[in-house]
Amino acid sequence: MAAEQSTRPPIRWHIAVFLAPAVLIYTAIMILPLFNTLKLALYTDAQNAQVFIGLDNFRLLFGDERWSEQFWNALGNNVWFFIIHMLVQNPIGILLAALLSSPRLRMRAFYRTAIFIPTILSFVIAGFAWKLILSPLWGVAPNLLDFVGLKGLFQPWLGKEAYALTTLALISVWQFVGIPMMLIYAALLSIPDELLEAAECDGVTGMAQFWKIKLPLVLPAIGIISILTFVGNFNAFDLIYSTQGALAGPDFSTDILGTFLYRTFFGFQLQLGDPNLGAAIATAMFLIILIGVSIYLFGIQRRLRRYQF
Repeated sequence: MAAEQSTRPPIRWHIAVFLAPAVLIYTAIMILPLFNTLKLALYTDAQNAQVFIGLDNFRLLFGDERWSEQFWNALGNNVWFFIIHMLVQNPIGILLAALLSSPRLRMRAFYRTAIFIPTILSFVIAGFAWKLILSPLWGVAPNLLDFVGLKGLFQPWLGKEAYALTTLALISVWQFVGIPMMLIYAALLSIPDELLEAAECDGVTGMAQFWKIKLPLVLPAIGIISILTFVGNFNAFDLIYSTQGALAGPDFSTDILGTFLYRTFFGFQLQLGDPNLGAAIATAMFLIILIGVSIYLFGIQRRLRRYQF
């Protein structure tokens, strides 16, 4: 018995002591509000009292004509907002990272800083600045296009239903392309020099080396960037609100789940706020993000592990 007790590993109480403050803070500001939101979505306000109604708020949100049209419109816009980032932001970030990782490129530190600076700007500053730039009345975009002989291409992009959401998505791409660039750049720098030297000995250089050697090795980083893009886009709110307001004009063409949640929960202009229905929208957003993250973690990440070195 004495031998068994001596070989038993000691209980490391210090781990719990060091983790306790972080766990308490995370629980207070994240876990408890999440469960309170889920609980609020199951109730409604009747004569200044909260009455349990089960899933009726979700039935109202998904099936009632007054709400379902706005919800599905916001969800569709959110999906398009995400697709633009996936098809434009992340490929450009990978391309920039590949260029900046080239030892032949001069002033790499300057370029990295210049591209990354917009990511530290406030959403309000970025949105208001681009709203001024693209204004057909006092913006500089018409003059710049006129300077290069392309003034005929200018349109009030933020004022047209067909272009407003795509324009805002591209503004967001401009602001945050530095994040995937830096993550991919760090992943490229972590590739062992021995692998690259062996590839050069086999005659694999230049773009062929990037496609055949580097890109497969940074696929795990690309996967992480993709899921971060998904979570960030389906939580988006600030840029749309700062440029188009809570009504997400023109005619709700830039309305996403974040702005729809804001109007429903807090109310706006003549629309009265409904915290219970707003909580149902927040719960739907949480479930969408949870499903997307679960698909990545259990379906995609396992396949990407084979590329890790």
